[in-house]
Amino acid sequence: MIPDPERVADYIRETARIDVMPRFQSLATHEIIEKKPGDIVTIADREAEARLTRMLRGMTPGTLVIGEEATHDHPELLDRLDDDVPMWIIDPVDGTANFAAGRPLFALMVAYIVNGETAGAWIYDPVREIMAIAEHGDGTEINGSRLTLARQASLETGRVNFGSFPEEQRPQLREHFTDTFALEKSMRCAGQEFLTLLDGKLHFRLYNRLWAWDHAPGVLLLREAGGHADIVGERSYRATERTQALLCALDETSWDEIVRQMQMHAV
Repeated sequence: MIPDPERVADYIRETARIDVMPRFQSLATHEIIEKKPGDIVTIADREAEARLTRMLRGMTPGTLVIGEEATHDHPELLDRLDDDVPMWIIDPVDGTANFAAGRPLFALMVAYIVNGETAGAWIYDPVREIMAIAEHGDGTEINGSRLTLARQASLETGRVNFGSFPEEQRPQLREHFTDTFALEKSMRCAGQEFLTLLDGKLHFRLYNRLWAWDHAPGVLLLREAGGHADIVGERSYRATERTQALLCALDETSWDEIVRQMQMHAV
């Protein structure tokens, strides 16, 4: 059982309405800050995370809250992901670079974690007003309608991060995957990428660099809709996972086929 999922969804919508959307395509120069070269944060990220942190803590006293921006300021928070206390993971504006550039490819993401496993997940696209909610064992809903992914007759489109492979294997794998599938570029927003999987526009994605706030919500949403997401290898994905090669597909058969393609063409 997770905290009231609709109440959490309302908190996320409220945060988007107050802190995020009024700044979309309206950010002043001083409201965009470079955390490090190539990595920016905006006033919307910080204020949205602060609001969600206050509301989620008030809803569930005693829970831990780990936000992307708080973790940047206090890296030791990453070590708390292994704690056995219930916790909230927040990405206040996933796709910050898109948001700051005025591109409508961003999302608000929240996950509820219990004993390292994702128990609840929310991804909200405030531009299209799409709210995706999943509860472990209770399915996925998009704007209140239950979602069940259709089994794929064939694999056609995907996205592969070749950083998941040893450098000497990448040229051959890149050639094979480029010849076999229509590969899309990164959307620079994991939340939007998971939404493209949930609506069937993309058949698979392979991630290399993992962060709990980027991937924990989407993995649960995909799994509860009938998709398959796991680390390529012997470990099952958990929110605490920080390694590489997270493969997400619309069903387990497709997942197995992509792994077979990877293994067959690795040097």
